[in-house]
Amino acid sequence: QVQLTESGGGLVQPGDSLTLACVASGSSTSGRSSSNYGMGWFRQAPGKEREFVASISWNSGISHVAESVKDRFRISRDNAKSTIYLQMTTVKTEDTAVYYCVAGWNYWAIRSGTPELWGQGTLVTASS
Repeated sequence: QVQLTESGGGLVQPGDSLTLACVASGSSTSGRSSSNYGMGWFRQAPGKEREFVASISWNSGISHVAESVKDRFRISRDNAKSTIYLQMTTVKTEDTAVYYCVAGWNYWAIRSGTPELWGQGTLVTASS
């Protein structure tokens, strides 16, 4: 039983930076003990389809970032704190969306768009 809790969303001005965090709480062995366990971020903008943003493997640290934001976003993890982060720089108006933390026992399933666990989401609004 793992619960994902996002934080860090809010109103930011275009060009500024923002960091989102997601804490995985609950069982210390059921999910994170998997050799292929991973976490990541998806987002859904108003009127848009949900899209993959970034993912990271829990044990190896291998990560991927969507082509659309790879020059501005960075994903990282802190295993001791059971937390992942999404560091957003040079935020654009187009980045406005609800950002969802995700997790799963198959890292490649996350990459393909089918994570098993979802957080409730945190809203990021980039506006002047």
